[in-house]
Amino acid sequence: MKLKRIAAIAAMLLASMANAQDSQALYTRSLAASCAACHGTDGAAVAGSSTAPLAGLAKDYFTAQMKAFKTGTRPATVMHQLAKGYTDAQIEQLAMYFSALKK
Repeated sequence: MKLKRIAAIAAMLLASMANAQDSQALYTRSLAASCAACHGTDGAAVAGSSTAPLAGLAKDYFTAQMKAFKTGTRPATVMHQLAKGYTDAQIEQLAMYFSALKK
């Protein structure tokens, strides 16, 4: 009886962990979706655009550039305003997301 109860609890915990991971992945993709208008779907640059592709960028490079936009040390027309809307944790999430995509 106890073994069945332990197994049921373990199954519920695993299911909730998987659900949390799915929710986190969805949240990160929703953050990245706002980048698509200029940087293209999945971080591939829009044809004919002067914006940089984000797919495959090194995490450290992406993070440094976003923080430079955020502080105003890297000049930009729009990115300095957009970057201010992200927390450092969100920037890290975006860096991980885009670095995992193929160029």
